[in-house]
Amino acid sequence: MNVTFRQLRVFVEVVRRGSVLRAAEALHLTPPAVSMQIKEVESQVGMPLFDRAGRRLSLSTAGEYFVVYARRLLGTLKEAEDAMARFKGVESGMLTIGMVSPAKYFLPRLLAQFHAEHPAVAVRLRLGNREQLVALMQANEVDLSVMGRAPKEWPNRAEPFAMHPHVLVTAPNHPFARAESVPAAALAREGFIVREPGSGTRAALEEYLSAHRLQPMFIMELPSDEAIKQAVMAGLGVSLVSLHTIALEWRSGLIAAPHVEGLPLMRRWHLVNAAAKMLSPAAEAFRYFMLERGETQLATMFGGETALE
Repeated sequence: MNVTFRQLRVFVEVVRRGSVLRAAEALHLTPPAVSMQIKEVESQVGMPLFDRAGRRLSLSTAGEYFVVYARRLLGTLKEAEDAMARFKGVESGMLTIGMVSPAKYFLPRLLAQFHAEHPAVAVRLRLGNREQLVALMQANEVDLSVMGRAPKEWPNRAEPFAMHPHVLVTAPNHPFARAESVPAAALAREGFIVREPGSGTRAALEEYLSAHRLQPMFIMELPSDEAIKQAVMAGLGVSLVSLHTIALEWRSGLIAAPHVEGLPLMRRWHLVNAAAKMLSPAAEAFRYFMLERGETQLATMFGGETALE
């Protein structure tokens, strides 16, 4: 097959975005150009890689197999590019960073500072839960990831760079919000709004409940911290979330974070990469930046909330 790496990138992006139009926007190409590249790949493979129903695209059985090899080839090319960059000692190129949902409340500001000091480095962010980021790192689609709970199921380097407190949040008019302190046993009567299984926030909640032998009702499962905050503020239930996600709402009086027995649950933010991965100079620069300055920067951003601790 005479498939080019450019065509493989286009194919993988269409798979990731689920449509030619969204892939074209991400790649800064026209939709006809993307469609032409996909047709060329299918021509080289000799069979359709997508099942088409109107504008909706889904991978065919052949496509599901082929995308595995496409990602593997692109990952190998990325490793070669990083190796050559290390020989050159050049801090430039594309740096792909994964982050869990709570990190979006601070990581962009840290990246702005990093980019000011390393303007030749282009940064791309990938958002996902812990399990999704592990899969992306295993596929070499992400250089480094920012997450709370360090993975244990595969070889990796996980380096803590800042404290990561989790607190209970309620609507401002909830009885807990007016209490001086709340015993853990009182949570057994509350309906909890939770993240999906696989997220670090869900794991932190389950660990806390297990430690206090509590079995409250999970009344709603939502895929993002933003959705959970909106549900809590609407009075639909309570939740355990990262303190770093509620700064604006807490300061504005839109959400309450009462003092609860055993909380905040203190964890650490980690910078994670695959153990076998050789980082590019750009990735090493970002790693050094986070390990040296991450904790100080988070303390500056969220200093007003330390009173909750």
